[in-house]
Amino acid sequence: MCGRFTQQRPASELAEIFSAEPLVDDRGGHFNVAPTDDALVVVQREARRAITAYRWGLVPHWAPDLKTGSRMFNARAETLTTSPAFRDAFKRRRCLVPVDSFYEWKREGPIRQPYNIARADGRPLALAGLWAGWKDPDADAIVRTFTIVTTSPNEAVADLHDRMPVLIPDDAWDTWLDPDPPDQTILIGLLQPTDAIGLRIHAVSRDVNDVRRDGPALVEPLTEAAPPGTLGI
Repeated sequence: MCGRFTQQRPASELAEIFSAEPLVDDRGGHFNVAPTDDALVVVQREARRAITAYRWGLVPHWAPDLKTGSRMFNARAETLTTSPAFRDAFKRRRCLVPVDSFYEWKREGPIRQPYNIARADGRPLALAGLWAGWKDPDADAIVRTFTIVTTSPNEAVADLHDRMPVLIPDDAWDTWLDPDPPDQTILIGLLQPTDAIGLRIHAVSRDVNDVRRDGPALVEPLTEAAPPGTLGI
């Protein structure tokens, strides 16, 4: 699964990396993004590619309220074509979620130890995402939301968790974002775990367990056992 990530780069820098137009002025510096938070995504509509901010936790157009999104922050790759919540978005509304790193937890004795996972070369990871629009009847406005697609773990992550986000390689960004791909089987092929992207993984402070905490200390390697509350900001 993927239940927490970091977006440390500003929207302007991500726009350069993904050849997109920045539609939001976000300065980055987010080290503990959680479901229901707004986060940056890369979306494509016809020839226009943009960096914008959507709410994390997909809310289908038919959902009764926004609370639905709190249960749909991840979408299993194996059921995208059959799930009523995700199949339409998989066909027409795919996005990339650019993250500097994400967190996974491993049971180690009596505790669940968090680990930070990032690209070894320092570039952002592009996670496979889906998005949807939901009309808020009270505000008479469209709320756009997204989910992160997960798959079975690759070799690097398998020791930590039985799921991980789908990593889209740089040369497949255009394919994943294409709103009208010529062959859906190509998209399905991208949902498989890959070891082609080198990863850096290290244990971090359990302060990340608290969604109220933020700051660069959360991603620092844990050099020795430290009780919660000692490294967070």
